[in-house]
Amino acid sequence: MRRSLLLLPLTLVVALLAGCGNKGPLVLPPARTAPPPPTPAVSAPAPATPASVAPSASSEA
Repeated sequence: MRRSLLLLPLTLVVALLAGCGNKGPLVLPPARTAPPPPTPAVSAPAPATPASVAPSASSEA
């Protein structure tokens, strides 16, 4: 009698564990793609350096 009383909860636990979880083949979640990088803000062109500036016509005369 004692053996059947111990076997009943064990059988119940095994049955519950066998019934939990997803059934079927393993399916991985879809790959997450990284969001596109933010577009850089349009900035004003850098000012010209004095060496690259052409002499003006007023300074030659």
